[in-house]
Amino acid sequence: MSDEPQPQQPNQGGGGPTEPPAAAEEKKNPPQPVAEAKEPEPSAAAGEKKTTEPPAAAEEARTEQRPAAGDTRPRPPAGEKKIAPPRAAAEDTHTQQLTAIKAPKTPKAPPAAAAEDTHTQQLTAVTAPKARPPAAAENRQDRQDARYTRGGQDTPDTQTRQLAAIRAPKAQAPSTATAAKAVTAATAATAEPSVTGLETKGGGKKMKRTKRTGWRRILPTWRMLLGTFFVGTLLLIGLFFVGYSMVKIPAANAFATKQSNVYLYADGSQLARDGEVNRENVTLAQVSMDAQHAVLAAEDRDFYTESAVDPKAMLRAAWNTATGKGTQSGSTITQQYVKNYYLAQEQTVTRKVKEVFVAIKLDRSDSKDQILEGYLNTSYFGRNAYGIQAAAQAYYGKDAKDLDPARAAYLAALVNAPSEYDVVAHPENKAAAVARWNYVLDGMVKKGWLDASKRQGMTFPMPKEQTVSTGMSGQRGYIVNAVNDYLIKNKIVDSDSLEAGGYRITTTLEKDKQNAFVKAVNDKLISKLDKKSNKADNYVRAGGASVDPKTGRLVAMYGGIDYVKQYTNGATRGDFQVGSTFKPFVFASAVDNGSTTQSGQTITPNTYYDGTNGRSVQGWPGSSYAPDNEDQKSYGQITVRKATDLSVNSVYAQMAVDVGPTKVKQTAVGLGIPSDTKDLQPYPSIALGTATASVLDMAEAYATLANHGKHGTYTMIDKITKDGTQEIKLPESKTTQAVSRQAADTTTSILQSVVDNGTATAAQGAGRPAAGKTGTAEEDTAAWFAGYTPDLATVVSVMGQDPVTAAHKSLYGALGLARINGGGAPTEIWAQYTKAALKGTAPFAFDLDLQAGAETQAPATQPATQPGTGGQDNGGTTGGDQNNGGTTGGDQNNGGTTGGDNNGGTTDGSTTDGSTTSGTTTSGTTTSGTSSGTTTSGTDSGTSTGTTTDGTSTGTTTGTDTGTTTGTTAGDGGGFGFVQ
Repeated sequence: MSDEPQPQQPNQGGGGPTEPPAAAEEKKNPPQPVAEAKEPEPSAAAGEKKTTEPPAAAEEARTEQRPAAGDTRPRPPAGEKKIAPPRAAAEDTHTQQLTAIKAPKTPKAPPAAAAEDTHTQQLTAVTAPKARPPAAAENRQDRQDARYTRGGQDTPDTQTRQLAAIRAPKAQAPSTATAAKAVTAATAATAEPSVTGLETKGGGKKMKRTKRTGWRRILPTWRMLLGTFFVGTLLLIGLFFVGYSMVKIPAANAFATKQSNVYLYADGSQLARDGEVNRENVTLAQVSMDAQHAVLAAEDRDFYTESAVDPKAMLRAAWNTATGKGTQSGSTITQQYVKNYYLAQEQTVTRKVKEVFVAIKLDRSDSKDQILEGYLNTSYFGRNAYGIQAAAQAYYGKDAKDLDPARAAYLAALVNAPSEYDVVAHPENKAAAVARWNYVLDGMVKKGWLDASKRQGMTFPMPKEQTVSTGMSGQRGYIVNAVNDYLIKNKIVDSDSLEAGGYRITTTLEKDKQNAFVKAVNDKLISKLDKKSNKADNYVRAGGASVDPKTGRLVAMYGGIDYVKQYTNGATRGDFQVGSTFKPFVFASAVDNGSTTQSGQTITPNTYYDGTNGRSVQGWPGSSYAPDNEDQKSYGQITVRKATDLSVNSVYAQMAVDVGPTKVKQTAVGLGIPSDTKDLQPYPSIALGTATASVLDMAEAYATLANHGKHGTYTMIDKITKDGTQEIKLPESKTTQAVSRQAADTTTSILQSVVDNGTATAAQGAGRPAAGKTGTAEEDTAAWFAGYTPDLATVVSVMGQDPVTAAHKSLYGALGLARINGGGAPTEIWAQYTKAALKGTAPFAFDLDLQAGAETQAPATQPATQPGTGGQDNGGTTGGDQNNGGTTGGDQNNGGTTGGDNNGGTTDGSTTDGSTTSGTTTSGTTTSGTSSGTTTSGTDSGTSTGTTTDGTSTGTTTGTDTGTTTGTTAGDGGGFGFVQ
């Protein structure tokens, strides 16, 4: 190894010790790379800047360099001028770059110009072009091989090119060891024939992974797994946000909002439910805390602390279902509520996805209490019960607010499997139901909602038997329809709202009175029918209604034998004539309007009318009207009172004309008959009851008479709420004086006579003072009785209808009778019902304020006279100039004998029937134009003296002959002061 210092390389950034010859030689002769390795060629410009020395100086420097130890390659003799191949300058520059990379640093810094020149050469070497096209590279390699062949040996130009391709560090030149490693790596890379090098940004090569073979090819690499995980995560996040933005909270489904309307008796007990869905929504405050906690313990114990969706629970449920541990939903209460209220019940992926997104949104918009309330009202508990309120009634007959822990736990257990856990319907499943019940109670204890000691003492609460029909059977359907019609007619609730349901309606019906009405109809009518043997019995229908006169509240109603068998409500139908039950309205109108007869006499209970059958009415400008009496019977001169007792048509037809049919109609409407009632027309026939008012309408009108002519707001509703909280305002109660008290009370007085002496004596079976009127429709298609006591007005009708064609049928032969009239079954039903309905209350008499002249009671009839002569006077006769209580120049004197020329005289010296007939007095006084206790003398010398004392009239008549007659009559408490 020579001690001579090596000359500085022109492109080196700084001086330093020269490498040992052996190391330099090792780096100069690395293994030769393959031909494919391409090396960028420096540009001409770069070659021009690589040195500041003249070409000759550079060449001389290279010539003087001593060979390293072990270098056996032939060298040209010293001082011999080398023959430079083409592009010698560029190649020399490349050699200098390689030498600069391998040379160690020298501590001595070169001059500034030399350093800058060296740095420029380094940058030029690093930024040389990366590659050339393959063809150019091959040609270039060939030229280089030829150019660098010296002394018969190849010049290691390939090695030089590979080392130049290695990128030098920016901060400092690599060490000798580092350069050697780089050369070795590059040589190994080019020597491996099975691996194709990939070019890097710095111009180097990178190894390509060896391809996997065999079964390893089907396994994903860790890079694939990691990439799939990240891509899947990003995809899920993206889908979540897309779904969250697209899915909206929908409107509630129709079934979830469908509720039943609940109808209650006045005492709050349940009367009926309507609608296809047995559901009654309640507020959370109307559900006991035990019931709330039981449901949470059964379905979602962490409801108040968890989010709307529980992924872990969903995965756990899916795993349990897949492994055969039973089908589980894994849904929170919020998700279940969303499914019940907003979505449908189908088991699809789409529905489940929607359920998740809607639940998340709902959890952000509604409170937990609101969600729990909705869940309790929409969950199905079996027995056609939707919601906890309906379930509490269906299983225990209680309201949800009254549920204790044991019963609440059983209802909560039902939510999981309603059909399986009903221990009444499926007693074989009781063990499973009890286990579920225990699970719920244990959960309540665990959450601190139930005291452990109280839990220990609980026994399983067996539910009641399921009611076969909780719908419209029996009287329920009739009542429900009547109530709904009332609500709609009075614009309290519209039909669409009722159809949607959710109303809790407390009626005015009293349960004990309702039951009494049904029993009375069954006892007096239905039980006596023989539909198999008697065809007419198949036509029988009944209807009834009972109203409190003081309040106008309907307290009982009978619609028919069974709503599911006879759909039409007998109490509210308006297609049968009311018959003679309308006559009291005519008389009340006469008194209220101060009406008079055709001769100008005031109409009172004692007014005489001609009761001849088929008699034409007088004073009617229309066509002739001559109604028949019942059974074609004529009564002659008869008082209004007696004509009412016997329901004489000819009398009341004439009275309607005397009052005026229009006024009669107005009075009826004021009392409670709807103005649009069919055939309520202002004609003389109105008096006979051609109008087809309903039983309920007639009950309202009679209640007005019982209430001294005051018509209150008739009602069937006591209270109504929507969804358990919103109370619906009812119409204000209004009271009007439909007719004067005297008109109403005087009408009551003649109706009392009907019960005491007339066609309704069966009504006395009620055992208390009563007033009423019977009636029969044309052709006996309906029989009526309308009556009242001071505290209850009730109307009963028995009607005939073909069950197939619905045509009206006569009741001839029904009940085995020739006919059914108002005094029969209708009055008997009324009596039994009234007695039972008022049981336990003290009977009291009517408090009446009568019309002037009605205090007394005139003789019921007078002898018939020639018809059509003159008018009618109160208590007088037709065609005579007579006064009540005596005669003035008349032919006859009441209280004496008939046929004589003298007052009280005799004929042929004898008297005939010195006694009076139907003559009555009151308290020893006389009225209507007579002198108390005296009569005026007749035309002859005979005298007549009458004395009245304490209701007894004693007449003494002395004629010119020897005959003397004495008559005595006991009065019945009312009438005029004369005898007949």
